[in-house]
Amino acid sequence: ALAGFEHTIARGRELLESRTFWNVNSTAQGGGVAEMLRSLIGYTRGSGCDALWVTITGDSEFFRITKRLHNRLHGHAGDGGLLGEAERAAYERCCEDNAELMAARIRPADAVLLHDPQTAGMIPRLLETGVPVMWRAHVGIDPPNELAREAWRFLIPYVERANAYVFSQPAYLWEGLDPAKMMVIPPSIDVFSPKNHAMAFTSVIAVLRAAGLAADRHRDHPRAVFERLDGTVGRVKSKARLIEEEQLWLGVPLLAQVSRWDRLKDPLGVLAAFVEHVRSEDEPHLLLAGPDVRAVADDPEGEEVFAEVEAAWSELPRRVRRRVHLALLPMEDSDENAVIVNALQRRADVVAQKSLAEGFGLTVAEAMWKGRPVVASGIGGIREQIEDGRTGFLVDPDDLRAFGERVSRLLGDPHAAERMGAAAQTRVRDLFLGPRHLGQYVELLDSVLGPPV
Repeated sequence: ALAGFEHTIARGRELLESRTFWNVNSTAQGGGVAEMLRSLIGYTRGSGCDALWVTITGDSEFFRITKRLHNRLHGHAGDGGLLGEAERAAYERCCEDNAELMAARIRPADAVLLHDPQTAGMIPRLLETGVPVMWRAHVGIDPPNELAREAWRFLIPYVERANAYVFSQPAYLWEGLDPAKMMVIPPSIDVFSPKNHAMAFTSVIAVLRAAGLAADRHRDHPRAVFERLDGTVGRVKSKARLIEEEQLWLGVPLLAQVSRWDRLKDPLGVLAAFVEHVRSEDEPHLLLAGPDVRAVADDPEGEEVFAEVEAAWSELPRRVRRRVHLALLPMEDSDENAVIVNALQRRADVVAQKSLAEGFGLTVAEAMWKGRPVVASGIGGIREQIEDGRTGFLVDPDDLRAFGERVSRLLGDPHAAERMGAAAQTRVRDLFLGPRHLGQYVELLDSVLGPPV
């Protein structure tokens, strides 16, 4: 395996000699794409290749339209708004402005990889510079519905012109795109990043207390330190904003879901399933955690969704409400946020990902890597990660009773939960780590840059 990886690195250097490999997306923080890019760009640069990551800018109208596209690509109506000529004009205006700024920086030998719907409209202008332009979709749906096809029709005039396009699964390829230009690259996690590196139990406790996510939160916590992605040492200083009746004590059984405040992540469904169908004899707690909604610029619905969850929480009977905690995680420091999530997932007895739609669902792989049993919706890329009953449990996203029963079973049998978590970690090690991902990126670059070797 090591020899193969060394060959991959050597081929990557050869392909990128005197070139810059540009990656472009819409946000530097909040979401799996930004996290993946941080790690992959670091490894690429560490191997001696020149790789850069830039984020685009946009106005509120642009991000409303791209969120609409994001929801439709998942097969959901979202805000129900139009994708007509006025929306196309607003979308193109923003994409063309960003593409013009990029075009001024690109050299003729460079290569560009654009990520997700926000960047697709940049493809035509960037192709005019003469560089190869690739586009990657991190979302998908199988099987598609008419809502998804509506988003495809909006985006295909730009995407079809790319030199290559990347999807996470073969079934996600859009009707109307050339299969010969498609490459399938599942996402990956970086096990050495603050989000996923090993943590001693005492460090988990210290980080949670320092971030205000565990009882005894007001003491100084000298062990709340972590290694940053660049190798320097950081300390958890920021506190989460919490909506809770009582503090979360470390000894109580805990179900946790960590995800964006997005209706497709179904936090209201998790809350309802917990209240109605998770056995309460041992008084388990639920923690719903996500980014501070004020800090994620490209997701205009986050604040609205969090308000809905908070309203539902406030209507619970107090005896139940005291066992439910809502956390808005600090986002000012990406590495600090990542280590807080790491500690939260390791603290949880069971991790949930009850999404209504999911292109891949990196939070599933992250929790599995930490040896956590995951109860998740049997949809999209989650099905690629979890083998039902062996490395986690898959449930129908609408079956709240089944979700609650699986969670209750794991909370009630810690030894079975531990065995499932160990099998889950092995599966992630074998299939969803960075070296495989980097190797496929080299194949992608080879297909658009290099002669056969």
